Amino acid sequence: MSVRIGNSSGFYGDRLSAMREMLTGGPLDYLTGDYLAELTMLILGRDRMKDPDRGYARTFLRQLEDTLDLALENGVKIVTNAGGLNPAGLAAAIRELNPHVRVAHVEGDDLLQQGFDGALTANAYLGCWGIVECLRAGADIVVTGRVTDASLVVAPAAAHFGWAPTDFDALAGATVAGHVIECGTQATGGNFAFFTEIADLAHPGFPIAEIDADGSAVITKHDGTGGAVTVDTVKAQLLYEIGGPRYLGPDVTSRFDTITLTQQDKDRVTISGVRGEPPPNTLKVCVNTLDGFRNSMTFVLCGLDIDAKAALARQQLEAAVGAEGLEWTLARTDHPDADSEETASALLHAAIHTPDPKRAKAFSRASVELALASYPGFTLTSPPGDGTPVGVFTPRYVPQEAVHHVAVLPDGTRRTIESPAVTAGAPEPSASAEEVAPTTSTWTRRVPLGTIAGARSGDKGGDANLGVWVREPAAYPWLAAELTVDRLRELLPEAEDLDIERHPLPNLSAINFVLHGLLGKGVAASSRFDPQAKSLGEWLRSRVVDIPERLL
Repeated sequence: MSVRIGNSSGFYGDRLSAMREMLTGGPLDYLTGDYLAELTMLILGRDRMKDPDRGYARTFLRQLEDTLDLALENGVKIVTNAGGLNPAGLAAAIRELNPHVRVAHVEGDDLLQQGFDGALTANAYLGCWGIVECLRAGADIVVTGRVTDASLVVAPAAAHFGWAPTDFDALAGATVAGHVIECGTQATGGNFAFFTEIADLAHPGFPIAEIDADGSAVITKHDGTGGAVTVDTVKAQLLYEIGGPRYLGPDVTSRFDTITLTQQDKDRVTISGVRGEPPPNTLKVCVNTLDGFRNSMTFVLCGLDIDAKAALARQQLEAAVGAEGLEWTLARTDHPDADSEETASALLHAAIHTPDPKRAKAFSRASVELALASYPGFTLTSPPGDGTPVGVFTPRYVPQEAVHHVAVLPDGTRRTIESPAVTAGAPEPSASAEEVAPTTSTWTRRVPLGTIAGARSGDKGGDANLGVWVREPAAYPWLAAELTVDRLRELLPEAEDLDIERHPLPNLSAINFVLHGLLGKGVAASSRFDPQAKSLGEWLRSRVVDIPERLL
């Protein structure tokens, strides 16, 4: 009998009503909520600086105020990483809502006092076994700090089926299922390349993983909810924020090159065949440091002489505040002989990065002071404001045994979770793999790549991941031959000088790229137009290429 695990949050700020929707929409055994990301840890770190009793996702508590009794009545256990930097604090706050609820939490991920001088936060990505211990002790709710996103799903399955730490295939299968549902409605049609084909996307339902004893799973959603679950929506999420075919986790290395996806029925996709290997002997640590302040202003340049107007604004602002730390981007969104003022305008983005908060504020004030003394038609898109602190994410690695992973059970008992007995050294970074297949057709048509290919992209610190897949397996040999690293650099000139990894995944008719350094020092520090690389895949899909007629 499978265990039915739903998700009700993909990030801190996701749909507030989702928890109630999932608890009333149909049967569940467990409900998970993912609230953490590298940027979120920075936000929570700044919260903790203001008040040491904070540092957790307060929206989770708001959701629970409305749904805790409902979850208890239906026997649905809740597992969440909303504890952030203060899981004990969130657990205590939950007990204040209902003193009879059995709350447990997981500690040990916070390594700030263990040699990470100058850091705002330093948290290891823990695995599933602390959560498992809490569930086996009868917890109704388990609160964690930084665990891997997939561990929120793996743990309920491992507790339900009694898996051992060496059941690598089962753990890998559940990890893949967890990776699919961790980002909420991205698995049910949200952010989906072919979204126009989904009939009802106004309010997509959150995903559910029905996991079997061998780790295979069905991805689905509650009946009657919006969105869709198809091989392509699941595949899109599988390609989100990954690297090579070996997906490293604290409990298992999951082989993404062994995944098989099958459309079982409407809104039901089976994940099977996933193989697992021992985990690496190290844990990844999310380290956030503060790195000065940033501010930005955007100048609207309308009509004629766009380059000259941009040059004047730059000259004047640099004279006022100095050129050091300023970055400029001119977006030529203007059209000649335009029939609206907006389409006749270009945008000049100016950003400053400085250690001095007063200079960051003065930058935006100096921009406003140019209003009557600069180019004709001077307009800004926003008023002046203070600079904001810049956070830099850096991944570090520590031995598994260096982390004191602890499950704090509902009765207060503390149980240490042993590090894995069987591990493997982290694999060497794989070289970019190039596949070249002969083209059997000389007849081609110049159309956007997205005519036949989907894509999903995202951020990992300063790097970006870009997964591309074709919907028909017959088109994969062409994609593999066409989309080499050099060709990607041609199609995405911003990546021309970057180190790029290329990882073919023939079982998914897909290729995953990792573009190192595209986002600079990371999301919070990036002045790039799309600082999280969320639209990178859509940019690639819009590029025009020569596609064989037979594939169209």
